[in-house]
Amino acid sequence: MMRKLLSLTLLALAGSTAFAGGYRVSIQGQKQLAMGHTGVAVVNSAEVAFFNPAGMAYLDNKFNVSVGGNALFAETRFQNSQYNWTASTSNLGTPFSVYATYRITDWLTAGLAVYTPYGSSVEWDQNWQGAHLVNNIDLQAIFVQPTVSVRLGEHFSIGGGPIYARGSVNFNRNITPNPLLSDNGDPADVTLDATGISAWGYNLGMMFNPSEKVRLGLNYRSEIIMEARNGDATFSDVPAIAQGTFSNTRFNADLPLPAEVTTGLSVQVSEKLLLAFDYNYTLWSVYDALVVDFENSVPTSVNARNYKNASTYRLGAQYVATDKFTFRAGWYFDESPVQDGYFAPETPRNDSMGFTGGLTYQVNKKLGIDFSFLYLHFDEVNNSYDHYSDPTAGTGDILPFGGTYKSSVFSPGIGITYGF
Repeated sequence: MMRKLLSLTLLALAGSTAFAGGYRVSIQGQKQLAMGHTGVAVVNSAEVAFFNPAGMAYLDNKFNVSVGGNALFAETRFQNSQYNWTASTSNLGTPFSVYATYRITDWLTAGLAVYTPYGSSVEWDQNWQGAHLVNNIDLQAIFVQPTVSVRLGEHFSIGGGPIYARGSVNFNRNITPNPLLSDNGDPADVTLDATGISAWGYNLGMMFNPSEKVRLGLNYRSEIIMEARNGDATFSDVPAIAQGTFSNTRFNADLPLPAEVTTGLSVQVSEKLLLAFDYNYTLWSVYDALVVDFENSVPTSVNARNYKNASTYRLGAQYVATDKFTFRAGWYFDESPVQDGYFAPETPRNDSMGFTGGLTYQVNKKLGIDFSFLYLHFDEVNNSYDHYSDPTAGTGDILPFGGTYKSSVFSPGIGITYGF
């Protein structure tokens, strides 16, 4: 029974990490966010260190810095008309990014990227109808990426560097769908907490400029395995009769963040207008299963997830109106990796469309202030999670949980760009 409970809980944990990827609303730079988060073939600022490190070699200034942050407002509403269930969650995230580049020679540029691609939180009402799957989860992750770019002639460059990822997670859910009540009448729940999770990956890119007006880019970000070790599983409000079963313990689990490939092009249509297109392919099928090992002698648990690979299509435009003002707009369509029957409330992740815009106010030749916004609309979806069984029942019967989900995200942002 303990093995079932913890393996299901860790499955939800991994799902939330995956949803951070899906819920990783693409916010890795103010200028590029405003252009639909295109950037693999755009050389605008030090943000290129994330989108395609090969592009650092083509920055005009010797030294470049881009710093930015967003307020991310995410809302999801749930309804099951059959049982007259309703619930909602409204959450705030604060992703940020810091990029810096320095041209060492005419052919060599070094850079540093610090960003938060997997930080988010989801908090449902405590003890809602889906509390046996999730009450709340808080994910924090920061990536640090030292990078170099080498210019191999006038038209071609390569770049790359290692990625150091560090993060933590705190996750809470009730033990059973039919509340196991404590002596004071509160439902028993479990909290998983893992801190100091770290891992390594890498980012590689190349850029080809066949003419003065056209750039082609290719970028690969590797899979990163986040290794949770000696995490704490803490049980609360467990009735005396069940405390021998539901006692505090530790867990280990490897949580993969998928690799992704991005290719695209940009075209300088005129002196003032730049257009960009990116195609992104994310290898979500790495979530075929989650393997969980426990500190005690409980056998290894293997949990099916069955995610599928997914694509994202991005369009962006930039218009230089005056020496002081540059305007940007963009759009993208993001496919969901979640398949039918695996749709869980900690990952309310279905197909979505993003609408973006923004501008830069150039204070002087060295300093610009960047503004961006994102509205992300998820398709309404009626789906269920069909892989839960009550750990206290002992029957192994599957208890599906489903309904209709409506989600949206709005995120304004601000940043500065400095170069000389």
